[in-house]
Amino acid sequence: MSSTENNIVPTGFSSTLDVTLRPQTWDEYIGQEQIKNTLRILIQAAATRSEPIEHVLFYGPPGLGKTTLAYLIAREMHAQMKITSGPAIERVGDLASLLTNLSPGDILFIDEIHRMNKLVEEVLYPAMESRTIDIIIGKGPSARTIQLDLPPFTLLAATTRAGLLSSPLRSRFSGGAYRLSFYDVKEIERIVRRSARVLNIVIDDDAIILIAARSRRTPRIANQLLKRCRDVATVSGSQRIGTEDAQKALTLLDIDEQGLNAEDRRLLEALIVKFRGGPVGVSTLAAAISEDASTIEELYEPYLLQLGFIERTPRGRLATAHAYAHLGIGLPEGQPPLIAS
Repeated sequence: MSSTENNIVPTGFSSTLDVTLRPQTWDEYIGQEQIKNTLRILIQAAATRSEPIEHVLFYGPPGLGKTTLAYLIAREMHAQMKITSGPAIERVGDLASLLTNLSPGDILFIDEIHRMNKLVEEVLYPAMESRTIDIIIGKGPSARTIQLDLPPFTLLAATTRAGLLSSPLRSRFSGGAYRLSFYDVKEIERIVRRSARVLNIVIDDDAIILIAARSRRTPRIANQLLKRCRDVATVSGSQRIGTEDAQKALTLLDIDEQGLNAEDRRLLEALIVKFRGGPVGVSTLAAAISEDASTIEELYEPYLLQLGFIERTPRGRLATAHAYAHLGIGLPEGQPPLIAS
């Protein structure tokens, strides 16, 4: 087999599908209306002045469209976008290489910027403010600093843990810091309908409603569920996704009517059964279910908090009466009707 054949990517490869489903215009991007309107004004004003837009930060749970917004900004500004991530920038030289290779008007997108090395972060401050970067050449007494001028550029950054960003870094996003919220079910239905159209999938309205209701109000998850429902329909020989196909796929994935998967329920069961509903610290809870504490905070908790199944308190995590009811577990005797609101 030739080397060219080894590099062929299958048509149905998931990353290719994700790129295909990514909105190409503001009208195709459904939801987050206030953020979209603000960014449109920011872009139009910058274009009128023939300048790059100011530095912008997006934060919020994963899968809500932070990277997609960065792509849309680059597209609207007719700018080239270079993409990297916080963990990938290990040394000052890595950042210097990225910045010095930018052309005027380019956009640098740093995903998960909260994981960037703090020493590297400090080099980013003058780059964002004065478009300069200081490079130290040599070591010891003979070391000297060279200041390099950078072309006009825009830094777009995304993070799922805004609280881990230092105040100096966050304050330098002069274009604003925008928090992406969970979508409502109607918006998710529109997203699923658009994705089905893009992928040439015939799907019943009831199946769309079912997928949207169990997507955790997150577009990425909704698209993943749509693709799994398509797989079930394909294997069963159906030319369209009906309610039965969607229900079968969701059952196979062990996703319940609230969109909780087996891991979500395992966390709630540990909180209720092992720790009597809490309060319990996240580290202790993580150890009980053999999970990483940061994974609980980033992946599980945001949606459980939205549903009102858990509550964060100074003493730890608490399970609410809604969590007990969802799992079909009775409240302990003497416990108030609502453990947490």
